[in-house]
Amino acid sequence: MKKLMKGNDAVIHGALLGGCTHFFGYPITPASEIAHSAAYYFTKSGRTFLQAESEIAAINMILGSASAGARVMTSSSSPGVALMSECVSYIAGSNVPAVIIDVQRVGPGLGYIWPEQSDYNMVLKGGGHGVYRNIVFAPNSVQEMADFTYKAFEIADKYRMCVFILADAYIGQMMEPVSFPTKILHAKRKDWALYADEQSRHNLVTSLFMEREILSANIDSLLNKYAKVEKEITEFEETSVSDAEHIFIAFGISSRVALTAVRELRKQGIKVGLFRPKTLFPFPNKRLAELASKVKSMMVVELNDGMMANDVELAVKSKLPVRKFNWYGGYVPSVTELVEKTKKSI
Repeated sequence: MKKLMKGNDAVIHGALLGGCTHFFGYPITPASEIAHSAAYYFTKSGRTFLQAESEIAAINMILGSASAGARVMTSSSSPGVALMSECVSYIAGSNVPAVIIDVQRVGPGLGYIWPEQSDYNMVLKGGGHGVYRNIVFAPNSVQEMADFTYKAFEIADKYRMCVFILADAYIGQMMEPVSFPTKILHAKRKDWALYADEQSRHNLVTSLFMEREILSANIDSLLNKYAKVEKEITEFEETSVSDAEHIFIAFGISSRVALTAVRELRKQGIKVGLFRPKTLFPFPNKRLAELASKVKSMMVVELNDGMMANDVELAVKSKLPVRKFNWYGGYVPSVTELVEKTKKSI
């Protein structure tokens, strides 16, 4: 059975089925419905919801509860996530699992509530300090808002990492039919967590290391973990790629526009395909490098100044032209605009 709902509401249903027990957050447009839904469904199901006094307070509650073994999440939009960045670094340095939903809006500064994809660098490259990475899923539908959140808690627990769901204002606000899994997931007892009992009394969760050798070893351990993640969970989707001469690369709302543009261009006899990363970290470098030897060009469509395009260029290692199709300031291209820009480019 399917249910019609917003992307922001689907997140909470996916989280509850994924075993999330605690939500701490502060409402901000265009992500506010996530906190609203959590306030209703978490309390109704006997789980914990708390509206914090700020985004900084919320993310520190996430760190504390996750250290105590809970499955935890928060949500925000671009400026709110920026405020959380320091503690996200602490979460990474402490090897603590958490899930964060970022429904991106226009920046820099307060910007406005229109969609943009300019949190790419902040979330993928680490908005906080130090050497760390987050696992990042990029949904392009309400169904994926639910699906990615549902599985995010298992992944966060497995790797003891922060998992981001990097959406945008359109994906969070649009309504579509959604189906949900029937299996409800639950967290197991974590041998590293702090349960205030005899078994866990000697556990230590910290990112503070007073000796250089120990700190260096911890960073090496983090880097080894990230390399393992890159081998195990890279996800992407390909459409009309097998015979394509040119490929769009896009995520989120941009990928939906690009998909329709692919269909229109093919009607006009132009062989264009679409490559959509579902994970932005790990980034599908290997597959992009393979495709680089089979097509004439790659065209990166995104609502920023070319942030993902820079990663595509690194992946293909100058084997072919990488064209940047960029919009920002709340603009989202129409299919007609993208088709015309593509025809002029190629």
